[in-house]
Amino acid sequence: MSSRQPAGSVFSAAFVRTADGWNGAEVDLGAAEISDDLGDAVQESLGLNGDELALLCVEVEDEWFAIVRYEGDREPRAFLSDAQAGLTDGLGELFTELAGVAPDKETPDLGVRPAGDFELLSDLGLSPEELVELSMEEGALPADTLSVIAERLAFADELDRLR
Repeated sequence: MSSRQPAGSVFSAAFVRTADGWNGAEVDLGAAEISDDLGDAVQESLGLNGDELALLCVEVEDEWFAIVRYEGDREPRAFLSDAQAGLTDGLGELFTELAGVAPDKETPDLGVRPAGDFELLSDLGLSPEELVELSMEEGALPADTLSVIAERLAFADELDRLR
């Protein structure tokens, strides 16, 4: 099977919420072939035992970013900064699938269109409106946007440590 990794630079890390704050670890998504593989990679990287709240944060160069929320046995919840990410590479395809969107192959140049679960971070302090606004900020790179989100959710130090 072909690799799902995009041609550009990819950074992926997962963060687990603990009583003392957040702990993070880099996540290798190179072997991910189906969306369930993403959750397995998060669980393995963080050593999760099942009930924790974990966030997978992925940025693909200056193209797009994704956040996936895992919590116990619940279905993963995903947000994608650009619904068209699935047109650019295989990893993007996995995230569009998780976010429940289908890229528009007829008009791929529609511009940035966030997609997925806009409320996945609302109980952690980031409203759906703020998440969309940050995602669509003119000139902001995915790495910058994830840094702002991490700062708001209090795991910026862990994110910076892993970069």
